[in-house]
Amino acid sequence: MLVKISNHLRKLAKKSRAIRKQFFPSSKEKEFSNRALIDPLQEDTYKPVKGLIHKYPKRVLIELTLNCASFCRFCTRRREVSDIEKGKLSKKDIEKMIDYVKSQPEINEAIFSGGDPLTVPKLLIYALNRFSKLRQIKILRVHTRVPVSDPRLLTKEILNTFSKVNKQKPLYLSIHFEHPDELTPKTIKAIKNLRKTGAILISQSAFLKGINDSYKVLEKLFTRLSELGVRPYYIFHCDLVKGIEHFIVPIEKEIEIMTRLRKNISGIAFPFHTIDAPRGSGKIPIPLNFWKFNKSSFKDFNKKKIKMY
Repeated sequence: MLVKISNHLRKLAKKSRAIRKQFFPSSKEKEFSNRALIDPLQEDTYKPVKGLIHKYPKRVLIELTLNCASFCRFCTRRREVSDIEKGKLSKKDIEKMIDYVKSQPEINEAIFSGGDPLTVPKLLIYALNRFSKLRQIKILRVHTRVPVSDPRLLTKEILNTFSKVNKQKPLYLSIHFEHPDELTPKTIKAIKNLRKTGAILISQSAFLKGINDSYKVLEKLFTRLSELGVRPYYIFHCDLVKGIEHFIVPIEKEIEIMTRLRKNISGIAFPFHTIDAPRGSGKIPIPLNFWKFNKSSFKDFNKKKIKMY
């Protein structure tokens, strides 16, 4: 996997161990078990059109680019971001996506992800304008980590586009946060600017060993995000990807932390604790310790039994 770290994060990493572990490579990336997968979510099998993943019936995910402002070492799509050129899209590719979506009238939501779509602003603006004009599309979503990794990329042009699009269709902005150290003054300013666009701000996180597998860390992160007007949406069990197993937290520890959080923080600050089923289908919610249940296996959306370990 490529190494790319913004100047913003390099400065922050000098003071924050949590930032260093997220973005600076480790020799542990060369260690992996036989269980680890290159594409655990089987996204490559759901690509009817270049750059478009249609895994769930009513929504599509668009990999607008494989580039990011900085590369997270725990990236689920590390198989792809190592070959950015392969993922380059054009306006013609966007038009092919439009044609595909029109042929599937049940699709009502378009999610722009990657990579980070804010690193290709012109293409993102074009794609948002095109998809917002489709009558069948009722919801638009943009996934980004730019407010954390390189806030300067959040330009006036992008903000103006978000404001314009939000007046036509509900626009959700999902920002990836892992640790309170990421909430710098520049990042907080970026969040406030995003709120001014009228977009609905949500966040997603992943449990990461030695970074945020702590009640204290997550209590501070989720509470602060909700205070800033960002609704914590998901916290994922780290995917079983080749090269990132050293980040995986035991599911029992995650459940203990989430159970304690549920007792002590506002519901507004409490995200869905979820596992994206490996070799399976669906983001499966994980119960808390208020219930008795089998922690060693679960079933995905297709009733397929999946073992945790």
